[in-house]
Parts: sequence; C-alpha cells; structure tokens
Amino acid sequence: MESLTASDKKHLRSIGHKLNPVVMIGDRGLSEGVEQELERALEDHELIKVKVNVADPGERRELIDQLCKGSRAQLVQAIGKIALVYRAAKKPNPRLSNLLRA
Repeated sequence: MESLTASDKKHLRSIGHKLNPVVMIGDRGLSEGVEQELERALEDHELIKVKVNVADPGERRELIDQLCKGSRAQLVQAIGKIALVYRAAKKPNPRLSNLLRA
C-alpha cells in the first residue's frame, strides 16, 4: 500500500470534514465486533471517521495505530477523539463511497 502524499491527505480531509463517525470504540478497545464493523465501513465508504472514547491521549493514539495496522488502513488525521481513516475499496460502490460521492 502506498502512503498518502500531503495533497492526498488535504483532499481527504476536505471530504472527511462533513462526515460523522461511523465506528465507535469504547473502553473495551478493539473487540471482534468493532473490527468487523470497521472492515465493513471501510469496504463500503473507503473514508470514515472513527470515534475513540479513551481518556488518555497516549492510549488513544496507540489504539488508533493498532486499528489502522489491523485493518490495513491509513490514518489521514487524528484530532482529539476522532480519527479520519482511509482504505481504498476493492470494488467501490458509487452510492456508498464517500470519495465517489464527493
């Protein structure tokens, strides 16, 4: 997977600005159900926001890194408890993909 350039990230951030979080991660961290939902959301939408409800910023960052590595996605931006994550879909659906609809 090639890494995102600065202009790619800028473009994805502009699309992601109006999105709402579709995956929420609570105190129990990355459970199997969360991983399945993350996988589905990335395959459907390609660009998603994830809300990580962990108080400690270091722990939160670790969880976001773990989430990206496990789902083979790339972190576009992380501000507070919200992470913007991108992974290209194998067959993007024009009605669901946040990139194709933008």
